[in-house]
Amino acid sequence: MKNISPGTLYLILTSLFITSLVTSNLIFQKFFQWNAFGLYTFELSVGIIAYPITFLITDIISEIFGKKAASKVVLAGLFASAFALLIIVVSTGATATEWSPISDSEFKKVFGFTFIAVGASLAAYLLAQLIDVHIFHFFKKITKGKHLWIRNNFSTFTSQMVDTATVLALLCSFDVLPWDSFWLLFLNGYLFKFLFALLDTPIIYLIVNLLRRYYNLHEKTAEVELKW
Repeated sequence: MKNISPGTLYLILTSLFITSLVTSNLIFQKFFQWNAFGLYTFELSVGIIAYPITFLITDIISEIFGKKAASKVVLAGLFASAFALLIIVVSTGATATEWSPISDSEFKKVFGFTFIAVGASLAAYLLAQLIDVHIFHFFKKITKGKHLWIRNNFSTFTSQMVDTATVLALLCSFDVLPWDSFWLLFLNGYLFKFLFALLDTPIIYLIVNLLRRYYNLHEKTAEVELKW
């Protein structure tokens, strides 16, 4: 890690963020069950596996590089998702050959709702991520850089609730999902994200402390300056 400049680290975190975001939008149509420690059985889209990682990464970027850098990552994710959507639309319109392993009908079955899903996800994503960044820095300011767990958890709890409710409401409105499944999916999705936010607290403490030592950020409010 000795040769990793701030710009390189920012690029790595941004690439992980965009990969998690785009992947979650592409694989959302498969659902699975997960029994959490024998206490509760979740019914979730596989897209939710990667999505909470985006909030962990924005919190790390917010803490180390600041609000401006985190906001730029959010916008980069927005453009990446829109570009991925454009590629899917063009690919869906291209007619499959007779010898194609995947037929047009099979391709449309997997990606047929992607346009609506990505559109709903983008609307929810932009709103939730901006809320996450602003709440994170609000608590960072009033706590004077102390108590990382407060801003990490409260920003994620709030933004994930907004994200889950918004994307499900839009998907139900466009008949991608039935309205009678809204509350079950909301409960399952938000509880999963809530649990993930609690579990990622020691992870963000470890990563942030390592990065602060590496970049000699002795003050709790100190941030690495990036040259744009």
